[in-house]
Amino acid sequence: MQKKLVFKGSGVAIVTPMHPDGSVNYAEFAKLIDFQIDQGTDAIIVCGTTGESATLSYEEHEDVVRYCVEHTAGRVPVVAGAGSNDTAAAIHLAKHAKAVGADSILVVTPYYNKTSQKGLIEHYNAVADATDLPLVLYNVPSRTSCNILPETYAELAKHPNIVAVKEANGNFSAMMKMRALCGDSLALYSGNDEQTVPIISMGGVGVISVAANVCPADMHKLSMLALEGNYQKAMEMNLSYMDLMDAMFVDVNPIPVKEALNLMGFSCGRCRLPLSTLSEANRALLADVMKKHGLIA
Repeated sequence: MQKKLVFKGSGVAIVTPMHPDGSVNYAEFAKLIDFQIDQGTDAIIVCGTTGESATLSYEEHEDVVRYCVEHTAGRVPVVAGAGSNDTAAAIHLAKHAKAVGADSILVVTPYYNKTSQKGLIEHYNAVADATDLPLVLYNVPSRTSCNILPETYAELAKHPNIVAVKEANGNFSAMMKMRALCGDSLALYSGNDEQTVPIISMGGVGVISVAANVCPADMHKLSMLALEGNYQKAMEMNLSYMDLMDAMFVDVNPIPVKEALNLMGFSCGRCRLPLSTLSEANRALLADVMKKHGLIA
């Protein structure tokens, strides 16, 4: 059973810009949203890892989601982060996303306390039951130490509101098994920029991208080439941007991408502690790669 897609193509995992005092810079956030839409991004994913959801208070998280929905004003879909290692908190965030008009929710696996595969099924079904919003699972075991197995995907895909997964486990064999078990009942997004083309080639529908913060038009084009079946040109483009994609992770995400946006003339500030700032060596490396791609002079 094919479910309604949230989006196809390149969705940006957008940063949350900060003032020097650490408060959210909403004026700059508006500029970032407009930049993304003007450059052809296919969806905005707000309050995810790249949006520093881990260090936003509940009130800030809700305000950022609300502002993003209001400023986007239906121009592209908004996917609101609603993940937590506390199921009740995830349900609260999901209901808030619904109330303010988000198009979908992104729910990361529980972290630190983790859970069993049985617990994952119960957790996700509880969040999916809380609203009628399409729910995108987010599997990133390198951060959460909690991995969704293909058989668990097959069980979760039975829920009508669980429509897709952002997969960042890097395990192509597991992704292929998930595709075999779930078919069209669970859409697949790449959670790693560099894996966009191979994941689309196995039936994926796009990417939730960090690099799209700085090159939204290019990530959109890359995704569309692959979705149109032009895998040779898509892979050539994918490979040509590998240095930029790698540079976005020269330090802990989103430290490099916020610095990259600052270099481009945006005022995104620094990340909240405990995330620090780039070393001078990594800043120079980042700037060199951005100059190569014409992102800065």
